[in-house]
Amino acid sequence: MSTPTSQVSVRATYMRGGTSKGVFFSLVDLPEAARQPGSARDALMLRVTGSPDPYGKQIDGMGGATSSTSKVVIVGPSTREDCDVDYLFGAVAIESPVVDWSGNCGNLTAAVGSFAIERGLVEAPKEGVATVRIWQANIQKKIVAHVPMHAGAVAEIGDFELDGVAFPAAEIKLEFLDPGADEDGEGGAMFPTGRKVDTVDVPGIGAVEATLINAGNPTIFVDAATLGLTGSELQPEVNFDPALLARCEAVRAHATVAMGLAKTAAEATEKRPHTPKLAFVAPPAAYTSSSGKQVLATHMDLCARIFSMGKLHHAMTGTGAVAIAVAAAIPGTLVARVLGDGRHDEIRFGHPSGTLTVGADASESNGTWTVNKAIMSRSARRIMDGQVFVPAIDIASRSRASRRITDST
Repeated sequence: MSTPTSQVSVRATYMRGGTSKGVFFSLVDLPEAARQPGSARDALMLRVTGSPDPYGKQIDGMGGATSSTSKVVIVGPSTREDCDVDYLFGAVAIESPVVDWSGNCGNLTAAVGSFAIERGLVEAPKEGVATVRIWQANIQKKIVAHVPMHAGAVAEIGDFELDGVAFPAAEIKLEFLDPGADEDGEGGAMFPTGRKVDTVDVPGIGAVEATLINAGNPTIFVDAATLGLTGSELQPEVNFDPALLARCEAVRAHATVAMGLAKTAAEATEKRPHTPKLAFVAPPAAYTSSSGKQVLATHMDLCARIFSMGKLHHAMTGTGAVAIAVAAAIPGTLVARVLGDGRHDEIRFGHPSGTLTVGADASESNGTWTVNKAIMSRSARRIMDGQVFVPAIDIASRSRASRRITDST
């Protein structure tokens, strides 16, 4: 029995997926109280990552003090006949006691199939490619991961290079099925307002043109010039400018209300920091990436940047890439307009760490667009597998005090 001075251990795997890192749990390995959505689960995830930390460093936990590295994942056998595993993602705030379960992490999706195979949740061939059907519980969508296998184990080492990741690894191909519901889709409207471009009134800023789209995650696209930007900015130019960040959050918050995802802008900021994402796009432009590599305008179709948990992302979120692919494939969106309008089934866009190619299979019938799937490649790797320790007394106290956002399980 735990005493107030004891720690409890939970089996966990620390994994990189795409350009993110997170702590992965099998549902059955969680303490019984945390196997269900609620305050006990949130308290555990907060303490595992080291949040809330008023110093903003997450020194006393597994979090890496950025939105890309303060993440948790829960995987278990699927409750659906057409899927192998259920995958739940939590974005953990760094300085406040908030775990946002409202959206997916497309980058960590790349690690879900590998984790499921290694934990014995999915049978896989000894050689070749394992197909893992994933039910993304946050956004109620199906994703198919194609995981390479060698000698009976997941092949993690390879020569696939992903801008934003320092070392090459094995390529994992992802298919995001039906990423944007059509007007009659069960997942809600692809364009929640019924329009491909909206004008959102933002106090203190004015009328802002935006594409509000449900694809990958709910996403807001604006022209970079609307924010006073060029589209080729890196993190220091944005994240060290409090006035700019406040302006961008105001746009995101009011667009969240327009999408029907919050009643007020204040609610959007306080209770939905993870989604929807705010992204800005611009025509191709040359710049020096965060690694010092020269990115040429001729190497891309457009520039794209995205915010995550209030800060500019160091590369591109996986779900942001899905949203870009879907918006590019549908004429009339702000993204398609920057590309020269028309339909674009595959594009290559520039982000702070380099470039990324994405594609979407879209079709139109009687004026209604349907996107069957979006496709991209990522990589994943196990970094640590073992036990994560958390103070028992902290879990007990924080389970009563933590604030829960949304949990779709």
